[in-house]
Amino acid sequence: MEHFLAQYGPIGVFLGAAFEGQTAVIVGGILARQHILNLAVVLVSATAGSGILDHALFVAGRSFRTHRFVVRVSEQAAFARALKFIERFPISYTLIFRFIFGLRLASPIAIGVSKVPTWQFTILNIAGAMIWAGAFTMIGFLFGEAVHNLLGHGHHAGKWTLIAAGGVVLVVLIVWAVRYLRRMLRKRGAEPKSDG
Repeated sequence: MEHFLAQYGPIGVFLGAAFEGQTAVIVGGILARQHILNLAVVLVSATAGSGILDHALFVAGRSFRTHRFVVRVSEQAAFARALKFIERFPISYTLIFRFIFGLRLASPIAIGVSKVPTWQFTILNIAGAMIWAGAFTMIGFLFGEAVHNLLGHGHHAGKWTLIAAGGVVLVVLIVWAVRYLRRMLRKRGAEPKSDG
């Protein structure tokens, strides 16, 4: 198992940072604490995953405003909230939007639609991705340290840390699934009923 994680863990952190968010990065930090992954590789993978996806979403907002994906995102309340933040705090918001729950997807698209220059977004996006990746990697690293200290320094401690990391992933998946199902049920309840 450790060999598999060492080989494919950086890819998982990269993809998780891009599409899921902080859970994969926290788990990457835990695995770095267990010396299964290299801490620098986790940081680079998380920074790249987050930064590349957010830059792609920025480009979508900037260049493909009429695409149905961009239009669908722009119709959400999160998009309007993101635009308000961008208008008031363009620099600081671009640095920290990854930390604001519920605005992660809408924010780079909203920034792309706004008047923030591409060069400015690119610099702030890289800096913001580094800050975000560093913060959540270190949370995982410190959590791994706490579990390691609690369980001791034997070989069994690494197994318990992996179980704890798996538990974190499982809880996040369950919360995501419940939220997704609630959203789908609300959409079905909001659809007009046809007279048949």
